[in-house]
Amino acid sequence: MFHGSMVALVTPMDCEGRIDYEGLERLVELHIKSRTHAIVAVGTTGESATLSEKEHCDVVRRVVEFTRGRIPVIAGTGSNSTREAIDLTRSAMAAGADACLLVAPYYVKPTQEGIYLHYKAVAEAVPIPQILYNVPSRTMCDILPDTVVRLAEIPNIIGIKEATGNLARAQEIIARCGTKLDLYSGDDATAMELMLLGAKGDISVTANVAPRAMSDLCTAALAGDRERATALNAPLVALHRDLFCEGNPIP
Repeated sequence: MFHGSMVALVTPMDCEGRIDYEGLERLVELHIKSRTHAIVAVGTTGESATLSEKEHCDVVRRVVEFTRGRIPVIAGTGSNSTREAIDLTRSAMAAGADACLLVAPYYVKPTQEGIYLHYKAVAEAVPIPQILYNVPSRTMCDILPDTVVRLAEIPNIIGIKEATGNLARAQEIIARCGTKLDLYSGDDATAMELMLLGAKGDISVTANVAPRAMSDLCTAALAGDRERATALNAPLVALHRDLFCEGNPIP
């Protein structure tokens, strides 16, 4: 359903910590002009964990307004509270988002059955397309391939953002889920290889800084052009690393 360079958009703020909506509109326009393929609004890089619920919903609504249908909008709506995740996902659907991205329930360290039931409850409550988000280095909660395979049977769970950087794990998910679920890289450093192995795109931090370069890289990798993709990725390697020199999204 979605493909290519999908920017995990930062949420711009002024010196008082208020959201800069004029700056947000400029960022949206920059990404459209730079051929970014989709925008993720209020994902974890967009500070979903620190915005108020009102700010969260307002940013999603404004990004949808600013795009005017020119580019897909994926709203970050995950939470460690199933009820809150359902509420945020409903709000995003009402705002006109094309899909939602739900980070695994962090801190509470659920079992695999608990992870399954959490995502199942959100998917059944809100019919919008939903993408799982696995980033165990931050959540202390790992969505294992067996659980992904089960969740892929739910019709509106359409993808997973795999941010482990584990290529073997990603290949297993792609092989076992087939056309039932698309896989997206959540790790810029390994995104090129993952797309060459069958991932549909990259939900990218680097695209905030180098949007056109990431768009070109993803286009080449998805076309199976390893030589061009490698050449495009080489100048970005240090940037992929340096954007995590401090706690994301500080850099």
